Amino acid sequence: MMAKLYDKPFDDADWVFEIKWDGYRAVSEVNNGEVRLYSRNGLSFEEKYPAVHLALTKLKKEVILDGEIVVLDEKGNPSFQLLQHYDPNGDNEIIYYVFDCLSVNGESIESKTLLERKKILQKLLPKNGIIRYCEHIEEKGNDFFKVVKQHGLEGMIAKRAKGKYHAGARTDEWLKIKQVQTEEAIIAGYTAPRGGRKYFGALVLGIYVKGKLTYIGHTGTGFDHKTLKEMSELFDDYETDESPFDVDVPLNGAVTWLRPELVCNLKYSEITGDGIRRHPVFMGLRVDKTSGEVTNKQNVKSKQNVHKKSNEKTTDMDTERSIGGKKVSLTNLDKVYFPDEGYTKGDVIEYYDKIYKYISKYLKDRPESLRRTPNGIKDEGFFHKDAGDKAPEWVETYEVYSESADKDINYIVCNNKPTLLYMANLGCIEINPWNSKVDKPDNPDYIVMDIDPSEKNTFDQVVETAHVIRDILEKAGCKSYCKTSGATGLHVYVPLAAKYDYEHAREFAHMIAILTQEQLPDFTSLERSLKKRGKDNIYIDYLQNRPGQTLSSVYSLRPKSGAPVSTPLEWKEVKPGIDPKSYNIDTIFKRLEKKGDLFSPVLGRGVDIMKAIKKLGG
Repeated sequence: MMAKLYDKPFDDADWVFEIKWDGYRAVSEVNNGEVRLYSRNGLSFEEKYPAVHLALTKLKKEVILDGEIVVLDEKGNPSFQLLQHYDPNGDNEIIYYVFDCLSVNGESIESKTLLERKKILQKLLPKNGIIRYCEHIEEKGNDFFKVVKQHGLEGMIAKRAKGKYHAGARTDEWLKIKQVQTEEAIIAGYTAPRGGRKYFGALVLGIYVKGKLTYIGHTGTGFDHKTLKEMSELFDDYETDESPFDVDVPLNGAVTWLRPELVCNLKYSEITGDGIRRHPVFMGLRVDKTSGEVTNKQNVKSKQNVHKKSNEKTTDMDTERSIGGKKVSLTNLDKVYFPDEGYTKGDVIEYYDKIYKYISKYLKDRPESLRRTPNGIKDEGFFHKDAGDKAPEWVETYEVYSESADKDINYIVCNNKPTLLYMANLGCIEINPWNSKVDKPDNPDYIVMDIDPSEKNTFDQVVETAHVIRDILEKAGCKSYCKTSGATGLHVYVPLAAKYDYEHAREFAHMIAILTQEQLPDFTSLERSLKKRGKDNIYIDYLQNRPGQTLSSVYSLRPKSGAPVSTPLEWKEVKPGIDPKSYNIDTIFKRLEKKGDLFSPVLGRGVDIMKAIKKLGG
């Protein structure tokens, strides 16, 4: 769990306040003497900080702990630079301050309140030594921040006392309030040394803004002779001939460029209007962070107003909603599903409540393969097909015998808004209906061509592939309709009106895929296996046209960063330079007001496959 930046301290009886430790965030898994100690991105700290590891082995418990490893200077304050150059045989004291507990005796306690977890934690830890309980104060944030400033500490962390632990999420329930401006930056290169200085002059720094490395300044301060030498030796493995920036950066003199992989801590006075850090000071390398984590989002302040008066009513996180006489229980509405954007489970449910009038006709009478991601988009989630038995009695279901499972599968059929909200409450960020309805389960209502790019394909190539498919279908006399997948691809649909069975639909889709691949042999493939087709070939997936196969519905959210929505497009919009991420939870309703439902012809009059095949020469 991570904290959002907040601009000032405050008093609030619903919050507690801790020191913001200037160290390495560390999770420890302790199982009766066996210990794993690692950073948030999985880097092991066991050899780097053996004293902490040894102390944890003496905890004869089965727990998962969250805290910060710090090294104290001669004044007793945490020093990141001393931590980076920590010598196990030196005089500086190392401490693992533990501020949260995630699991006890193999059972998660993340759903308990923060104060409940801290009470459990305090009983688990020794009173002193290397492993220490992180104290807090309640309510008095302003006074606590004054003490933080007096001791020259980096800042404080404010935490909602009744908040749950949201693993992997950056939420408004934890806020960081700094009295020193610090952040992580990517080392993109270095300048030559001048005067009597050795090794290098200044570091060239950047962060990612909308996926592009952006220059934020350079620093030549914060180094001693030892650090200069160590850094210079490290740079040898990262040197490159090309600048990692897309544009020229304002630097005087020659620069040795580096692959943008090394991350450092930076202290600065302010950020200028054009994003440059003033008076930046190098504070040390961050071995626990990857460059992909260093974005402009780290400086986005919380939008929440945490100053609630004592008589203000807070939003219920569990509630029951009555819709058309049907009661839907909605739980954990504050759970963060999209960490970067802060969208919660409640936001997802409200989205489906609002989009229902548009999405309903694409779900009606269709069995649903539930893809559940109850822990948000950082979790892969799972498919849950046999969900009908445990659903409320007002939820319609459809029973199908499964040969592979050798049992009847009871699918949910989403025929009303309460059912859609029930599915969303189960963690269905994404909605996956069958291509056919329960009255004609063997006859799909449409063919779908799934254009699925590999790692090295561009979206312009996806666009080109979609247009080749469209041109082939037009030659065959077939209208087609395109939508974003909500991820990296496009889906092209052809209406069938349930006139053909799945076998005929699949064979026709296979023919279209073959003709497409023949026109684009350099970067398309019909090979399903990623290992066999390689990382630079788009997969033209015609096998989605089989019984029980599902794709995300039109107007479905997708569990991807940015909260994208699978959105219908006019063919004139399917052009080079289109950004699929621009079709998302924030933009979809304005688009619908302007363009209406572009996808409705998919459920209309179906094409004649036999005539189409003849026109294609088949």
